[in-house]
Amino acid sequence: MFIRGISWNKFSPSDVDSSCNLLDVRAADVFSVRSPSDVDSSCNQLDIRAADDFLPPEDKLRGVFLQKLPSKIAIHSALSGPNLSKGVGAFHIVLKALGRRKSFVHMMEKVKDMGNRGVTVNSETLFIVMDSYLRAHRVSKATTVFGELEKYGLECNKETLSVALSCLSQRSHLGKVTEVEKFLKLMVDDGVEPNCATHSYVIEEFGRAGRFDDAIRIFNYLEEKGSALSSEVSNAMIFNCIANHDIGGALKYHKGMVHDGFEPSVDTYVRIILYFLKRRRVSDAIELLDVMLGRGVIPSTGALTEILKPLCSYGPPYAALMVYNKTRKAGCKVSLTGYKLLLMRLSRFGKCGMLLKMWEEMQESGYGCDMQVYEYLINGLCDTGRLESAVLVMEEYISKGLFPSKIISSKLYNRLMDSNKVDVAYKLFLKLRNARLNENAQRYWRGKGWHF
Repeated sequence: MFIRGISWNKFSPSDVDSSCNLLDVRAADVFSVRSPSDVDSSCNQLDIRAADDFLPPEDKLRGVFLQKLPSKIAIHSALSGPNLSKGVGAFHIVLKALGRRKSFVHMMEKVKDMGNRGVTVNSETLFIVMDSYLRAHRVSKATTVFGELEKYGLECNKETLSVALSCLSQRSHLGKVTEVEKFLKLMVDDGVEPNCATHSYVIEEFGRAGRFDDAIRIFNYLEEKGSALSSEVSNAMIFNCIANHDIGGALKYHKGMVHDGFEPSVDTYVRIILYFLKRRRVSDAIELLDVMLGRGVIPSTGALTEILKPLCSYGPPYAALMVYNKTRKAGCKVSLTGYKLLLMRLSRFGKCGMLLKMWEEMQESGYGCDMQVYEYLINGLCDTGRLESAVLVMEEYISKGLFPSKIISSKLYNRLMDSNKVDVAYKLFLKLRNARLNENAQRYWRGKGWHF
């Protein structure tokens, strides 16, 4: 079955129109472009455009799979659109969608249809097909597809074998190392010399399967050859050492990698730093971070967030602030999650000055304030006794249509009462009461489906 709950009966164009109500677009208009005559005839009228006119044809094709269309004929009609490119990219979109829905029969039919339409099957097509089978834990079927490459117009060479090994390595949740060995033996028997990428996949697969000695044996063999080493192979050995909790071996391979003239990737540095932070070796992590930034390797926004997470889970916030300042000075952009982690840690330790400064820098970076940010600010200001500032932040909080949690509002209210600031507490109570009424009204509207 192509999509769950689909009937394979024929349908009329009106059925397709009724199935496209989610996008408010008629099926005949999905891939249509107004002709010059239509433009001339409607020059005295408002120019009414379809909701998806701004999308390219490939994105419109992706939207077809978001709808529960009555049959597979809708997919064929979408593929036969006048403005849709008949290249391999459109077929890749269809293959990915079919693979995600585990419609493997129709996926293979589309692969055969590519050859009938004169579209060349490439290595990316092989990756999509094999990855779809491996995602569904159908390893034997994926290997069968690789064994029938000639049937689909492909050859068994370095490129296709690297694609197969990459798929098996990424999806080997159950340790299918025997399949990797079979592919490697097939490659050698056919007289194809494995390249560096192939060796890195094999080494990483052996490490995941717990066969670390075999991975070392392959690396030593490549090291004896001299010309077969690369940054990918060294990175694979470093990842295996970290997975086996051998940080000394990882640092040894990292040092040898730099000595041989290979530049470690960002992922290599980040994995070693995260291992140090997991073991609470903060000084070693910061030292390696300095080395990384000194070599001009800038971590991505997501990598910086992953580094800040363990730093903000234990100990004072000084190390996290040091990492934040170093990376921000080097040009790395901090994510909103990273700012929230720093605000949370500063609030817990009562670093009010740093907290307000971090809040200003977050706003300068273009991020808005949500409920969590305001609650971190109010909590930190209450802990340090700066109740007037906390009240101002609370008023700004309420003015934006947000409502604080009961814990934060009760904490501020009780601190005001303990400080004999009854008038301020009463005014804040009235504002909180009105905000609570608005929030209850919004909940009622949304519960009824009224989204204003």
